[in-house]
Amino acid sequence: MKIGFYMKLAWTGIKKNHKLYLPYIMTCICMTAMYYIINNLQYSAFLDTLPGSATISAVLTWGSWVIAFFSVIFLFYTNSFLIRRRKKEFGLYNILGMGKKHLSLILVCETMIIMLFSFGAGLSLGILLSKSAELLMINIMEGEIVYRFSMEPASILASIFMTVIIYAGIFFLIFLNALRQIRTANPIALLHSENVGEKPPKSNWLLGLSGLILLITAYWISVTIADPVASLMYFFIAVLLVILGTYLLFMAGSVLFCRILQKKKGYYYKSNHFVSVSSMMYRMKRNGAGLASICILATMVLVMMSSTTSLYFSEEEILTKRYPREINMAFIMKSPDDLSDEKISVLEQDIRTAAAPYQASFENVCSYRDIAFYGIFKDDVIMMDNTTEADYNYDTASDFYDFFFIPLSDYNRLTGKNETLSKNEVLVSVYRSDFVPQELNFQGKDGIKTYQVKKEISDFDLENGDAMMSNLPTMTIIVPDFQESAAWIKTFNDSLNLRWDIYFDTGLSKEQQIALSHSLNETFRTPDAEETYGLWNARSESREANREDFFGLYGGLFYLGIMLSIVFIFAAILIIYYKQISEGYEDQSRFEIMQKVGMTKQEIRRSINFQLLTVFFLPLVFAGLHLIFAFPIIQKLLLLFNFDNVLLFAMTTAGCFFLFALFYSLVYKITSNAYYHIVSDAKE
Repeated sequence: MKIGFYMKLAWTGIKKNHKLYLPYIMTCICMTAMYYIINNLQYSAFLDTLPGSATISAVLTWGSWVIAFFSVIFLFYTNSFLIRRRKKEFGLYNILGMGKKHLSLILVCETMIIMLFSFGAGLSLGILLSKSAELLMINIMEGEIVYRFSMEPASILASIFMTVIIYAGIFFLIFLNALRQIRTANPIALLHSENVGEKPPKSNWLLGLSGLILLITAYWISVTIADPVASLMYFFIAVLLVILGTYLLFMAGSVLFCRILQKKKGYYYKSNHFVSVSSMMYRMKRNGAGLASICILATMVLVMMSSTTSLYFSEEEILTKRYPREINMAFIMKSPDDLSDEKISVLEQDIRTAAAPYQASFENVCSYRDIAFYGIFKDDVIMMDNTTEADYNYDTASDFYDFFFIPLSDYNRLTGKNETLSKNEVLVSVYRSDFVPQELNFQGKDGIKTYQVKKEISDFDLENGDAMMSNLPTMTIIVPDFQESAAWIKTFNDSLNLRWDIYFDTGLSKEQQIALSHSLNETFRTPDAEETYGLWNARSESREANREDFFGLYGGLFYLGIMLSIVFIFAAILIIYYKQISEGYEDQSRFEIMQKVGMTKQEIRRSINFQLLTVFFLPLVFAGLHLIFAFPIIQKLLLLFNFDNVLLFAMTTAGCFFLFALFYSLVYKITSNAYYHIVSDAKE
C-alpha cells in the first residue's frame, strides 16, 4: 500500500475524533508557542536594555527547561486519552486484515500530521506573540517601551532550532509509547478496550493509609522547619511527598469512598445515585489519577502566583531594607582601638571630604559601631568559637543566631533616649525570632561571660542591610562598655567583624549616586587607607547600582510565574475536559439503558451533578489544604529573598485562591454541560 493511503486513514481518524484531537492539537500548539517565546526572550537584544538582564536571562533559562520537562509529562498524559479512544478503531483495522506494521504506519502518519501542524501553527503564533511577551516583560521591569515590530533573524532561528529539537523528541517518545500499546494488545482486546472497566486497586486501605502518612509527613516538615536555608532542601522533599501522597490518597481513597456509598442501601439504590456511583467505582484508578493531577497543578499555580506576586509588589520595600540609604558604607577594622570615637570622627570627616566634589547633601545619616558574629545556643549557653559552623544542620538550624553588639552611646544617639546600664546589663532586640532570654551566657576560652537582659527593646529598628541579607535570626545587644566587649570576644573568635557602618542619603541623581559610591570605594579600598584607618576591608554600596539586578530577579520571577501559571492552568483545563469527554462516552451506553427503563433527563441531570460534585471539587479542596500547610515553608523560602511581610503574603495567597476557585467553578460549569450532552443525546 502507498503511504498516501495511510496518511488518508490517519487524517480521517483525526477528523472523526475531532472532539478529542482538537484540544490536544491546540495544547501542542500552545506548548510549542510558549516554549518558543520563553526561549526567544533569552536571545533577544532587548533583554540587554532591561535592568538586571543577566539575572532575567538565568531565570528564563530555568523556566524554559521547566516548560520542556512539564510538556513531556503533560502531553504523555493527554495522549493516553486519545490512544484509549482510538484502540477500538485500530482493533477493527486489525480484524479486517491490517497487521501491526500497517497500524504502526498509521501512527507514524498521525504523529507527523500533528507534529507538523503543531510546529507550523505554534512557531507562527510564538513569533507573532513574542513582541507582546516583550512588552509585558518591559512593563513588569519598568523598562523603556519601544512600539515597533523588529525581527532578529539570529534570535528567531536559534529559538526555532531549540523548539523543533525539544518537541520533535517529545513527539517521538509519544509515538513510541502509543506503538507499544498497539503492538502488545490483541485485536479483540483493542476492539473492546473502551468497554473494559478498571479493577479497583488492591489493598485500598494500605494505599490510602500510605498516602495519608506521606501527606502528614510533608505537612509536618513544612510546619516544623525553622531555618530558611534548610527549608530550601526540605521543600523539594516535601513537594515529592505531597505529590505521591495525593496520588495514593485520591486513587485508593476514592475507591473506599464509593464502597462506603454502595453499602448504604437507602442511598445507593436511587436513580440519581445508582449509575453515578457504580460507574465511578470501576474507573477510580484512572479517575483518581486525573483528579490528583488537577490537584497538583492547582497547587502549583497557587504557590507560584502567591509567592512571585508577593515578591514583585514588595520589591521596593525589600530593596529599601537591604539598602537603608542611597549610600551604604561598612568599614571592617583590625582592632577595637580603631573603633574609638576619635578615629571614627576622623573617618567620617574624610568621607564627607571625599564626597564634596559631588555636592552630596548627607541627609538622614545613620552611623554606629558594632561587633558582628554568629553563634549557637546550646543548653542556654551561646557557643561562638570557629568550630560552631560544623554543628549547623537541620536539627540545630533554629538555634543559630547572628549577633550584633552595639555600644550604649550609639544606641542613645540613634534613638534620642537616655538609657543607662550597669556593667553586666544589656538591652536586647530580636529580628526574625521571638526568643528573648533573661540572661545571655557566652562561652569563651576562659569561661562563661554572662550578661543580664535588662529589657527587650522591641521598638528598636536597627537599619542593617547585612541583617536583612542574612537568613539567620538576628539578636542586637546593646552593651555598656563596647571596647571591653570587643576585646573580650576577639580573644577566642577570629571570624567576628569589628565594624563601623554609616548610611546616608545624598540628594543626587541616580547616575551621581552610583558614581559617588564607586569613588568612595576607590578612596577607601587602598593600601594607604587600610594603613591610615586600621582597615581590614571597606565597601560602599549604592541602592541605585543594585536596583537593576534586584528588580531583575523579582520581576523575572513574577514574569515566569505568570507564564508557567498560564501553562499549568491550561493543562488543568485540558485534563478536566478530557476527563469529562472520555467518561461521557464511557457512560453514554449506561445512561441510554437507564433512559429505556424510565430514567428521565431531569434524573440524568441530577445524577450527573451528584457525580461531578462528588469528585470535581475534591482537587480544589485538597489544593487549598496543601496551600495552607505549605504556607510556613514557603514563607521561610521567601526569607531567602529578604521578604518577611507575612500579612501581605497571607492576603495575596487568599486572593489567589479565591480567584482560582471562581475560575475553577466556571470550568466545571462548561465541562459538566459537555458531559451531560454526550450521555443524554450523543450517538456514536
